[in-house]
Amino acid sequence: MIKITCTSCQKPLSLDETKLPMKEVSFPCPVCKAKLTVDRRTLEGGESHPSTDVAPAEPHEHHDDAEGFGHKALIVGNDHPALRQAAKLIGFMPVHIANAEQAREFLVQEYPPVVMIYPGEMTPPPLESMSPVISVSPADRRKCFFILFADGLRTLDGNAAFLYGVNLVVALKDISAFQQIYRDANLYHERLYASMNAVSRAASA
Repeated sequence: MIKITCTSCQKPLSLDETKLPMKEVSFPCPVCKAKLTVDRRTLEGGESHPSTDVAPAEPHEHHDDAEGFGHKALIVGNDHPALRQAAKLIGFMPVHIANAEQAREFLVQEYPPVVMIYPGEMTPPPLESMSPVISVSPADRRKCFFILFADGLRTLDGNAAFLYGVNLVVALKDISAFQQIYRDANLYHERLYASMNAVSRAASA
């Protein structure tokens, strides 16, 4: 993977150089939409600084695995344009897999940083239809951030998140504020696991 930094918003991005053509290509920054240009022929290991056209790029719809740019966010269950846009706003490429069993296989192979769960039908916990994804091992859970989207839940409801086995609950009506909601919840998540990891390291020393 090649690490680059958007020179407009300073967002760090990862590119799979093996999926880049041997020519100059342009794509929008998933965060600020500035036009980034990279040339695989000039890319070498380590950090690379793409040229940036600061003017916003034209809207560019990515399909699953489109062009291989950046890390992926896994959408499990129902697909929804708002979820795909939410994934892009926090810097990830959306990949939709409707079937929970197939989504689990993708998860344990790819370990996407974000897993967005949007079930076809909400039931009282546990969410049986999504159990193949939610019930992965604790070690695998720590590699991903699980978000449950639903109409009948309250955003940032910690009790509901605990009962459903996810890190964050977001009501669809609040998805317009998802970028800030995710940022705040993810910072808490990182602090929590940083403390747990420190305790584990101390216990094993």
